[in-house]
Parts: sequence; structure tokens; C-alpha cells
Amino acid sequence: MSTELALYAGLFFSALTSATILPGTSEAALAALIASGDHAVWLLVVIATAGNVLGSLVNWWLGLYAEHFKHKRWFPVSAEALDRASRWFAKYGLWSLLLAWLPIIGDPLTLFAGVMRVRFVPFIILVTIGKAARYAMIAGGASALAEAFGI
Repeated sequence: MSTELALYAGLFFSALTSATILPGTSEAALAALIASGDHAVWLLVVIATAGNVLGSLVNWWLGLYAEHFKHKRWFPVSAEALDRASRWFAKYGLWSLLLAWLPIIGDPLTLFAGVMRVRFVPFIILVTIGKAARYAMIAGGASALAEAFGI
């Protein structure tokens, strides 16, 4: 049982880091666990989604406080780039958070949602919908491939 818990915790942590600036491999971890056939697919999708949403929540929280530091020399993003991204988010709005699952732009979207002071509940709902849909699609694809190749 402790091995099972370790696998679930590993998937959760991989999904969490995948939603931050830290490297993560949640899609590969999810696909591998599904291909093993030893775990409930729905539970794996829920765990991966929860970890990834929590990682996005970290980004949102950091965004809430980014404004305080944007003029500091050590701040990793120029004030101009932060302002430009904030204008982009303001233009495309709250619904763009449904795309928080996308590579490259998804993590900054969740950060700028914090900068733009998006309220917690709409943030969580939209990000969870997008990320759950992504993991469900990955799970479906991994299941189909595992079945097709008899894994």
C-alpha cells in the first residue's frame, strides 16, 4: 500500500511542478501509470489535475505580489514586459484561463491572473476545467494506445 501511495504522491508532485517554473513530467507519469493497468484511470486524472491546479495556484499567488517587486533590480521580468503581459491578459480576459493547460503560455497566464487580481473562485473553476480536460484527453489517449499495443 505504501508503494501505491508513493506512486500517487509522485504523480501529484510531478503535476504540481509542471504548473510552475520547475520542470515536471506529469503527462509522461500519467501515461505510464495508465499503461501499467494497475490503477483506476479516473483517480489518476483527479490526482494529476489536483497537483497541476495547486501549482497554478502557486503562480496566481506569486502574481498577487509581483507588483510589489517589479521595479527591483533582481526581478526576473522587466516592468515593461509585465505591463505588456498584463495588457494582453486584460484584453483576452478571464476566459483565457481555460487555456492555462497549454505549454509555454499556460504558466504565465496563471501568474498574470494573480497580477490582474482575478478572484480566487473564478480562477480555480476555469483553471480546473482546462487542466482536467487536458489530463482526461491524455488518459484517453494513453488508454487507447495501451489497448492497441496490448500493454
